[in-house]
Amino acid sequence: MKVFVDQDRCVASGQCVFAAEGVFDQRDDDGIAVVLDGNPPDDRLDDVREAEAGCPASAILVEG
Repeated sequence: MKVFVDQDRCVASGQCVFAAEGVFDQRDDDGIAVVLDGNPPDDRLDDVREAEAGCPASAILVEG
């Protein structure tokens, strides 16, 4: 699986970090999401899909 964040769409809600900590984090200066692990292991799929579904800005894309 590949994970991407559209930082231009991100509204810094932090929902992705709560759902999949270690895959996502937030920048200190503005809270915009960043991907820490763009190719997480398959056992994180449920967490990453939860982050994708819970993103209020639809800024997360999961492929694969």
